[in-house]
Amino acid sequence: MRKPAVSTKRAVLASVSAALALVCALVLAIPTTRDGLFQAWCSLSDGAGCAGGPVSPGRDLDENDWRLPLPPLQAATWGNYFALGDSYSSGDGADDYLPGTAVADGCWRSANAYPEKIADTYDFAGDLAFLACSGQRGNAMLESLGTTDSQLDRVTAHASLVTIGIGGNDLGFTSVLKTCMLRVPLLDSGACIGQEEEIDRRMGAFEETFEELIGEVRDRAPDARVVVLGYPRLFPTEPTGMYYTLTSSDQVWLNETVERFNDQIRAAVDITDTEIAEAGQTGSVEFVDVYDALAGHEVGSEDPWVNGVLLRDLTEGLKIDRSTFHPNAAGQEAVGERVRERIEAGPGRTLYVSRATVENASPDVLASEVR
Repeated sequence: MRKPAVSTKRAVLASVSAALALVCALVLAIPTTRDGLFQAWCSLSDGAGCAGGPVSPGRDLDENDWRLPLPPLQAATWGNYFALGDSYSSGDGADDYLPGTAVADGCWRSANAYPEKIADTYDFAGDLAFLACSGQRGNAMLESLGTTDSQLDRVTAHASLVTIGIGGNDLGFTSVLKTCMLRVPLLDSGACIGQEEEIDRRMGAFEETFEELIGEVRDRAPDARVVVLGYPRLFPTEPTGMYYTLTSSDQVWLNETVERFNDQIRAAVDITDTEIAEAGQTGSVEFVDVYDALAGHEVGSEDPWVNGVLLRDLTEGLKIDRSTFHPNAAGQEAVGERVRERIEAGPGRTLYVSRATVENASPDVLASEVR
């Protein structure tokens, strides 16, 4: 009785195998389902040919096309990761600073900063070039081109991911906050909100700066996913009282200023990425909304994810420490989670990279570009 059972099983297996072969053939013949099949292959093959592994052009829609379509995660991880920006990206305020960076006029790069967490989360084929620096301004990034201090000049063609958070120092957020806080309460009630006209002027000037910055990144890394971060809200949406010398209306105004600036950056990003897609270019420019990433853990809350007022050098008078109103380690983790969501979701359109660039992304080439 056992032999017929074995024969029956073999027949069933043969039928199933034939059916699967037919389904695969049909799926491969239908262009719109190839990405789904490719992602399924990634899962079934333990990642062979997926993020961090070799890329097989044979799975492309058209082997004669100079572009290679990739799923979001693979499009972000086939090469090196460059992290650019200011103190909100360097992790100033998050402790555990990297050797040599926690010094006067240093970059204050933290092991808790979101770029370090992103690099640890995903299997990049290359490595992390952590370049974000406390105090960095967008216009200074442009002015430093051609010097050894340039963040932009470190970005290379085999970058698969570039994150950048910039603009707060161009708007003078630090000086704005100092003006808001270093005053006698109620005697100068307009000191904070009275800066709005100057803030608007600086926002207008930053529009051109930002466009040039993204252009410089794209010139150097046209195949990269360029992920641009906004800034988080620092205060509750409905403050219940004063925070030091900041009135409830001051806190609301500061929140609204951050939101307006984020909206400006988002609009510029959307326009740029639309142009990339319409021109059939490789890479992308994408916005990450972190405005409410600290919700429930703002300044003054029971469990803040952002540093409140930190004072220093009291012997020389009242001075506010540079990491005041910067995310702590928990805040950086919350920001990093938003970045991870964007990396995995993508921009909602097909992402392309240059075949030639990806095929040239050998371990030696990748290592040489972040060394």
